[in-house]
Amino acid sequence: MKKLAIGVDIGGINTAFGLVDEKGEIYAESLLPTRQYPGYADYPAYVKDLCRALRVLSDSVSFDYELVGIGIGAPNANYHCGTIESPANLFKFGPDEPERDESLRLFPLAEHIGANFPGVAVLMTNDANAATLGEMIYGNARGMKDFIMVTLGTGLGSGFVANGEMIYGHDGFAGELGHVIVEPGGRECGCGRRGCLEAYVSATGIKRTAFELMATMNAPSELRDIPFRDFESVMITTAAGHGDPIALETFRYTGELLGRALANVVTITSPEAIFLFGGLAKAGKFLFEPTQRYMEENMLYVFKDKVRLLPSGIQDRNAAVLGAAALIWQRFGSGA
Repeated sequence: MKKLAIGVDIGGINTAFGLVDEKGEIYAESLLPTRQYPGYADYPAYVKDLCRALRVLSDSVSFDYELVGIGIGAPNANYHCGTIESPANLFKFGPDEPERDESLRLFPLAEHIGANFPGVAVLMTNDANAATLGEMIYGNARGMKDFIMVTLGTGLGSGFVANGEMIYGHDGFAGELGHVIVEPGGRECGCGRRGCLEAYVSATGIKRTAFELMATMNAPSELRDIPFRDFESVMITTAAGHGDPIALETFRYTGELLGRALANVVTITSPEAIFLFGGLAKAGKFLFEPTQRYMEENMLYVFKDKVRLLPSGIQDRNAAVLGAAALIWQRFGSGA
């Protein structure tokens, strides 16, 4: 009998899920609008509706199969505990909540979904780790034992693989590259600290860099006529393709910060390769070339010219669901 897993990706806007086999083929997929459940008090309704939607998904194919497990990728998800802990954009306290103790924002989602699917394994990790597992099983990291995945979207996530195993750490939250300090006292990060890599190397961070450069450089730029509210990071890539000096300097600075951070991480984990994934990675050479240059310039000698900087091998549209399903195949299957 064919074996399938359900992969679930929980985002602030939508929750995407699909039925996936070991080779990465998706047999059915659907969405639940996460944004309809914004508050702390909405969590029970979210669980109920998600379980109902997963049941509909599991019944939607016309052939018999074995459901091996349900893998979930979510912000601030703890692999060891199966919980989502104080997620930035999920199930937030409302202004009228009588109790605002942040420690209460701990949601045992794996347990709650498991109760609705008795006998089915439910595993959870954060979204960047899920993408990392997806790269290892379905993408360009197949066969690699030591690599790093960096996800570049609204924020910066990362996952670390050593000796063929994800590094989770003793508390389940290891690998937060986006929150290493690269500019002491610098920009405020969404985590509340200042100078985090994520505040600079992300879709939101690079947008801010471009506007700061337009305020300090006299160079002409096609970006100057775009209001901040309409500005998107892809516009910087387009301008860079036209030789725009502001756009090119934006990518140089972004690549410098990312390259330096990666050089430091290489010293600790000695990876075979580092993969860049997400919307910002689509800038191609404009991001990859300065990042590679500054990474090599700041690398300890014994690591120079040994670490490849590569694009992800997974398509954006399916990456999150495939990554979540990969949690199951890594635990129970032999991989693709």
